[in-house]
Amino acid sequence: MFIETETTPNPSTLKFLPGRAVMPSGTRDFATPEEAEASPLAQTLFDTGEVTGVFFGYNFVSVTAAPGVAWSDLKPQVVAVLLDHFVSEAPLFAGGDASGIAVPPEADDAEIGNDDGTEDIVAQIHELLESRVRPAVASDGGDIRYRGFRDGVVFLQMQGACSGCPSSTATLKHGIEGLLKHYVPEVKEVRAA
Repeated sequence: MFIETETTPNPSTLKFLPGRAVMPSGTRDFATPEEAEASPLAQTLFDTGEVTGVFFGYNFVSVTAAPGVAWSDLKPQVVAVLLDHFVSEAPLFAGGDASGIAVPPEADDAEIGNDDGTEDIVAQIHELLESRVRPAVASDGGDIRYRGFRDGVVFLQMQGACSGCPSSTATLKHGIEGLLKHYVPEVKEVRAA
């Protein structure tokens, strides 16, 4: 088995491609060692002591290095952990497979209340996020979650390589905000949730 790596716009995060599906559907973000306890793979990566984030996408794993950690030192460790996991065909999550544990895109639970009567607007926002934004963000090793729409403001959460990325503000403000404003005139602004 060969695991490819790709850089991401976030210099702290690398994208690892094992050449097979990682998550059958949805994505999963692990931002703390406690969250990683749900996955033996994520937990092993955090156990290196040099990882501060793990993100599972459809066919990739994004890993974020701790501040001050050189990828030249960490990358071989991560590749070894991933090889061991995928060659042994160990389950991705404690207690079995990913069914019922993954967070599929359609399960985005808004944390910020929607204005009444905006169902059509929210549906348009979801469609644009699914068809245009999510594929682009996934190619950079991350994901984006819809968190709500209120008073013309769309609230989004960046995950994986996109979380904490120096260019994430520009992505939200200049890329996603421009797209949403163009297609959904009711959108006035996009903010990170």
